[in-house]
Amino acid sequence: MFTGIIEEIGIVKSLITSYPASRLSINAKIILIDIKIGDSISIDGVCLTVVKFDSNSFEVDVQQETINLTRISSYRPGTEVNLERAATPLTRLGGHYVQGHIDGTGIVRSWRRAGNDWVLQVSCPIDLNKYIVSKGFVTLNGISLTVTGKTGEIVSHIIPHTRDITNLRSISIGDKINIEVDVIAKYIEKFVK
Repeated sequence: MFTGIIEEIGIVKSLITSYPASRLSINAKIILIDIKIGDSISIDGVCLTVVKFDSNSFEVDVQQETINLTRISSYRPGTEVNLERAATPLTRLGGHYVQGHIDGTGIVRSWRRAGNDWVLQVSCPIDLNKYIVSKGFVTLNGISLTVTGKTGEIVSHIIPHTRDITNLRSISIGDKINIEVDVIAKYIEKFVK
């Protein structure tokens, strides 16, 4: 489990695709402080397991299913990724409960400054749109965000601090974004059916 509060921006070192799993290597600093083999790390919101590390980077294996469902296939050396270590019982929940299980991807439709804030508008796959509610939670590239508008797309106002410390600082219109909807909404849907 994660909180959606990003700890650092990592830099993709390499993505090697091969059977049975692809290997993703990421340069980092903060994440490496107490890292162990088997740790779960959220990479742009995708929960992946550390299989190797050194003093400058860590590696994770990525199954084809994950590559198909996320923006990982677009990673190139130098790509900025949002990183968060798994929550512990002592972690402050500054964001919301985030599983690291991506539900789909959207495309950045608008990314603009609005006064002191930034406004992000992302397309939402039709099958996920029912889980998006104004003032509810959504996770975009692993970032816990509040939905500030719902018009068939995800709209969120972003404070400058969040923009500056996440990979939102380098996104552009047309970029692919990982989406994880609030798991509680999915449970409620299942119970009422």
